Amino acid sequence: MTTLAIRRFSSRAALDAALEERLARSIAASGPSAIMLSGGTTPLPAYRALAHDAGLHVFFSDERYVPSDSEASNYLRSRPLLDALALRPEKVLRVRTELPLAQAAEDYARALGAMLGSGVPVSLGLLGLGADGHTASLFSAADLARASGQLAIAVQRPDGMSAVSVTPQLLAQVEQLLFVVAADGKREAITALEAHDANLTAWRAVQGCPAVELWLDLD
Repeated sequence: MTTLAIRRFSSRAALDAALEERLARSIAASGPSAIMLSGGTTPLPAYRALAHDAGLHVFFSDERYVPSDSEASNYLRSRPLLDALALRPEKVLRVRTELPLAQAAEDYARALGAMLGSGVPVSLGLLGLGADGHTASLFSAADLARASGQLAIAVQRPDGMSAVSVTPQLLAQVEQLLFVVAADGKREAITALEAHDANLTAWRAVQGCPAVELWLDLD
């Protein structure tokens, strides 16, 4: 059964500092490892603050189907961290949005499968939580059903954009999975997650994960 541990922070600064420390600890771990970065704006201060050089893999929970230099791109938003880490290109697994959407999803799934198949553990994964209860780019029961047996899928978002998202099968491979939530307007989704609401897409997406944490900015 999946458990959910909750940490509440007195301020955004406290949450940012704790997230920076957790990321730094995963990055500094000996041996091969990977971390999964999320979209949204909540983790950006922690990404910008880190400046370690480490040989690890980085990949993304999801990516909007936009050019890699678009302001809407999770890859572009994470560049401060990627630049600080000075990772070799082959160790940054990004969604190749220059490909047709279905092919981009298949390509990302193959890359993730190759990484996992090589024995690289995913030590840490970050997830956001949408006001509508979505996480990554998994928005509905239909998305979850299509994700069965896959590591990544193409998704049509409710806002009209397309995206590529990891799946519950991929999330189940993450050793430490954190929902990091600091934005306003998400109280209903947070309450549903805390209550383990079986109708909440985000909660259903992590049912294969033995332990999940929810980090909240109370300010």
